[in-house]
Amino acid sequence: MARRVLLKLSGDALGSGPAGGLDAKACASVAAILAPVAADRVELALVVGGGNVLRGRELTAPWLARTTADAAGMLATVMNGLVLAAALRDAGARAEVFTPWPTGGESHLFSARAARDLLASGGIAVLAGGTGNPFFTTDTAAALRALELECDELLKGTRVDGIYTADPETDPKATRIASIRYTEVLERGLEVMDAAAVALCREHRLPLRVFRGTDPATLRAALRGEDVGTVVRP
Repeated sequence: MARRVLLKLSGDALGSGPAGGLDAKACASVAAILAPVAADRVELALVVGGGNVLRGRELTAPWLARTTADAAGMLATVMNGLVLAAALRDAGARAEVFTPWPTGGESHLFSARAARDLLASGGIAVLAGGTGNPFFTTDTAAALRALELECDELLKGTRVDGIYTADPETDPKATRIASIRYTEVLERGLEVMDAAAVALCREHRLPLRVFRGTDPATLRAALRGEDVGTVVRP
């Protein structure tokens, strides 16, 4: 039986260096890793972020409502999703983009049933636009979509190789945690995903794996279900 996973893919993975932006070569590199997963009996859904283009929460002005800023950020994820899906198709995969509201002929209005059917037939579902609502991050969108698509595991790639007791990029004493429960993540305030996403995963007993997503070998291992990074359990 195939294993079904949802990968939360940061927009930074599709960017072009420190300046960000949407880079076709970066998309092609990611697609080359993701396209062959069906051969390993893995059904793959992706939730893409938009931070390489625009983070809505960082777009502030006295005259700009948070709802408008978040809408702009969600559109940034659609830009990423469209280009990534094209790269996946060029790499030999069948990929379709789903969004929570109509965005034109290049994507489909999200339907859990249609996305599940695509996964079951060997295609890759690229889920853009977040939840479609302001005030929710793409982490929450990833948790929500993973549950709607009946995934076996939620994968989140980060810049470091798992969850640490503190930020390992600033605290040399930080140590990696191999396994942890959702309740402890919330109690200790560990910055894994936003609290809404963590609570949703905990309530529905969805396993989460956090790993170094910038390393191609580790990403492939995570997709295959190998024990990399940190696993978070109910």
